[in-house]
Amino acid sequence: MSILSRPEFHDEQAAYDYVEARLWPNGPTCPRCGEHERVTKMQGKSTRMGTYKCRACRKPFTVKVSTIFESSHVPMHLWLQAIYLMCSSKKGISSNQLHRTLGVTLKTAWFMSHRIREAMRGGKLRPFGTGGGSVEVDETFFGNDRTIKPKGTKKGRGYHHKFKVLSLVDRETGQAESMVVDSLKSRDLVPILKENIAREANVLTDEAAYYQRLGEHFASHRFVHHGSGVYVSKADKAVHTNTIEGYFSVFKRGMKGVYQDCGKEHLHRHLAEFDFRYNHRIALEINNRERSDIALSRVVGKRLKYRDSSVKGVSHPTF
Repeated sequence: MSILSRPEFHDEQAAYDYVEARLWPNGPTCPRCGEHERVTKMQGKSTRMGTYKCRACRKPFTVKVSTIFESSHVPMHLWLQAIYLMCSSKKGISSNQLHRTLGVTLKTAWFMSHRIREAMRGGKLRPFGTGGGSVEVDETFFGNDRTIKPKGTKKGRGYHHKFKVLSLVDRETGQAESMVVDSLKSRDLVPILKENIAREANVLTDEAAYYQRLGEHFASHRFVHHGSGVYVSKADKAVHTNTIEGYFSVFKRGMKGVYQDCGKEHLHRHLAEFDFRYNHRIALEINNRERSDIALSRVVGKRLKYRDSSVKGVSHPTF
């Protein structure tokens, strides 16, 4: 039997019950005042499904309020299908595919996918390398930043006009964190790395000039010479950045093969999507259903309005 045959994926009441059980483990809770004792379910014939009344603030509410589902007319069971499809697709699923699979408009599918990515942007991870662990750091280039005028041909480490993505992978925990950066200069990268990596960590990079002084800020800094064709140190097989290169391979295959085009105002959400699936992958003994439930647990407080997600040039977290 297909996993999408589960009741919550095709029955609306079952979908509401499924979401309520995970977002309200201690029973219905008013999202406005936090009341959970003096709450009753409204039973009127014209009452919307899943509506409750708070006897403290006198306001009606559903489990959708203050979540990515708020003000959405898309049925809850379709939301659950979309979350599952995005969480179980290793390289992502396009808005066109969601549009065809769910039977919603392309515009709706596009917006749903961005809301789900917003939910995937989870809480702050603890500093990487805590306890003296090894942290791989690398950057990659993607897309075309049309706000920057190209400076001729390719030189060294990438195109000047491409988006710059900085990623970290903690070998001990298997966690990754990625971010869009506007500059790869040492004076701009070091503060970011100091904020996200523990002082006692052992940092591993390639030979790029902007990483050369990291040994001053962390317990150790070792690197490999990719420019010379060396990807694993002969002196110490643990010195390499192959783990993070593997992360980049999945990210780029997804962005080029599935999504194909992405503006800078949306790139941080796509990075959050790939980070989320990587941080909750099968290798860490998290299956598709568990991964989907984790994404569902993060929908609270992540409301994203269409006008904020569709306007080019909207502010986005860069470092």
